[in-house]
Amino acid sequence: MSDYDTDILTWSEHQTELLRRLAVGERVNDQIDWKNIIEEVESVGSEQLQSVQSLLRHALIHMLKAKGWPLLRDAPTWRADSVGFRADAADRFAPSMRQRIDLDRVSPSSSGAARDDRRPSAAADAGSVSGHAE
Repeated sequence: MSDYDTDILTWSEHQTELLRRLAVGERVNDQIDWKNIIEEVESVGSEQLQSVQSLLRHALIHMLKAKGWPLLRDAPTWRADSVGFRADAADRFAPSMRQRIDLDRVSPSSSGAARDDRRPSAAADAGSVSGHAE
């Protein structure tokens, strides 16, 4: 069993050191855990995409709640939270995500009226939910 399976922190520190040594020309290629490094690099992108989708989903839910119940005491908090979620999504957004964002994962309902505008960035656009669920 490798450190990858028992202590991911130790494994990542060791693999980082080996990659740095390899980058300056030292012959350590046979010590590098290529299989798991490749898996980890792949997961970085998918985790970021999932994070952006989750933030957009939360932004949309809060926008819809504020739009649906504007007189409730929580409406200003929902609007502020929605702005925060959109800002966090924008910070993590990469241009290649535009074509990969799964609107079924972003939408609070798979058949909801909130998905009339099917542009991937619709939930991230600043402003209101005009044209949706009204």
